[in-house]
Amino acid sequence: MNKILPLFALLISSVSFSQLSECSELFISEYVEGWSNNKAIEIYNPTDAAIDLSAYMIIRYSNGSTSASSGNAVQLTGMIESGDVHVGVLEKLDENGEGQEAPIWDSLQVKADAFYCPEYSVSNAWYFNGNDAVVLAKGSVNDINNSMVVDIFGKIGEDPGVAWTSEFPYTGAGLEVTKDHSMIRKAYILEGENNPVISFFDPLLEYDSIPAVVERIDENGDPVLGTSGNPILDGNWESLGSHSCDCALGNIESFNESTLSIYPNPSSGTFNLKNIENVRLIEVTDILGKSVLSKENSLSNTVITIDEKVGVYYMELTFSNEKKVIRKVVIK
Repeated sequence: MNKILPLFALLISSVSFSQLSECSELFISEYVEGWSNNKAIEIYNPTDAAIDLSAYMIIRYSNGSTSASSGNAVQLTGMIESGDVHVGVLEKLDENGEGQEAPIWDSLQVKADAFYCPEYSVSNAWYFNGNDAVVLAKGSVNDINNSMVVDIFGKIGEDPGVAWTSEFPYTGAGLEVTKDHSMIRKAYILEGENNPVISFFDPLLEYDSIPAVVERIDENGDPVLGTSGNPILDGNWESLGSHSCDCALGNIESFNESTLSIYPNPSSGTFNLKNIENVRLIEVTDILGKSVLSKENSLSNTVITIDEKVGVYYMELTFSNEKKVIRKVVIK
């Protein structure tokens, strides 16, 4: 394990890091900062073995803080199987709760593998907002100074204001993409960011960003209104509970994930596919597994249009050797 350089040890005293290899360690696969207490973190296991989560913790670095205590951390629980995810959700379950005790929505409760941090005064790790750094570390909440960082969402020591944004310097200009949004790790990310002294955090470099809450739409594409006349809102976290990652591919003959490109993503429904000369079939399904598009392919580059409503979809590319790649695509 490599300790932090002495210059930064004075500023960030509670983390260390080591060199990770691809697909060898847990990482954050989705981050949900929804309205009110609707907050969740999905952790993905890219390895070929089950992992005991009790050896890991989540640490929150709030509003640009460079240090953390046991009150900012929480130990994880349970097991996470190979290729599976663990969805942790803030434990606010009292249906009569109000204000800071408002319950998380039912649609998010059913996604949880475990609930965390019911009392802010005991641990505030899961009370993150769009301007807080969240760290997945290996170690104990009682000995944070000797823990090992395995992934970081955000930048420790930086307060971006309300949220990190879509345009450099990511702390003011552009759209706020880490507040009231779900951040989905891109499939080609094979390991976490474990360097606590990165120069900047570009939230869209490794994540796709979608609104955490959307208006409910009827079969005609119109907003569904409640008794008050206002649109009914739904949580936009259908993608929680599974993660598409190229770690699961193994060796695919004639496939180079660094050249395969699907862009823009998110988009309004039209996606450019580049360097897919070895792909024979392109299929798209919704989150319930319903097929919305199927197209045979013999081209190196093509354009796919998904004529569906806003949401998360799964694009499955079948290669000539019958190996498959699944990528999440987002219609905004």
